[in-house]
Amino acid sequence: MGARIIDGKAFAAEVRAKVATHVARLKDEHGITPGLAVVLVGEDPASQVYVRSKNKSTVEAGMKSVEHRLDAETPEADLLALVHELNADPTIHGILVQLPLPGHMNEDSVIGAIEPAKDVDGFHISNVGLLGTGQKSMVPCTPLGCLMMLRDQFGSLSGQEAVVIGRSNIVGKPMAQLLLGDSCTVTIAHSRTRDLPDVVRRADIVVAAVGRPEMVKGDWIKPGAAVIDVGINRVPGEGGKTRLVGDVDFAGASAVAGAITPVPGGVGPMTIACLLANTLTACCRSHGLAEPEGLTA
Repeated sequence: MGARIIDGKAFAAEVRAKVATHVARLKDEHGITPGLAVVLVGEDPASQVYVRSKNKSTVEAGMKSVEHRLDAETPEADLLALVHELNADPTIHGILVQLPLPGHMNEDSVIGAIEPAKDVDGFHISNVGLLGTGQKSMVPCTPLGCLMMLRDQFGSLSGQEAVVIGRSNIVGKPMAQLLLGDSCTVTIAHSRTRDLPDVVRRADIVVAAVGRPEMVKGDWIKPGAAVIDVGINRVPGEGGKTRLVGDVDFAGASAVAGAITPVPGGVGPMTIACLLANTLTACCRSHGLAEPEGLTA
């Protein structure tokens, strides 16, 4: 019997519906509309696709969507001035500066300029520190989406043994902190971990975010484990075309695991859904209102 496929598209649709319901309630009961500002610098094709999708999803959720597009040659000082302007705008509750930025800009400086309470990407060093010390913070969208799916799979995560493969600041490290916060026993593994397959075989939960196509093999997976595949890798396919695969050998792992996310259609759709959830959370916090249940860490 194969693994249950965790349908990220369907799960993300449920999250977006919950967000839209809360947004409608905020408007009706308090006259408040959550606002998200997205800043895109340059003409990176992938970034343009992401920004269009974010704008569409924000509007569909009933939120205010503001988009700023700057030339690739824009001085960093001008971008920082825009960020400060958005920080001061009471109708904007979430600010997202799309990465990567052009080479002449310092990403750390730009992220650091965002008001932490409006940092819906969860990348500001203040939010990183708050998350790491178990305090209320804005949480990076992709790890938050993974956590939501795992909670749906297990109910309580308390006592589960989790292995996070990958140590990036965007996914691996915050994912580990979130799992710790839900009382898992957590190991952060990576490409240099000794006996990596044996480490993974201990895990009730495997989160793969290492950026190597199909690196995690089926015989690495503990029978019945939940596998969350964050990787998105483009590899050669049939007829000279390419195809998307994750960091996990899906065919091999799905024969052993209890539940698994596919690529595409797994973690990916949850990222934008959680961006909307974070914007809603930021809005509620800024007005001293109760945070939406089930949409936060």
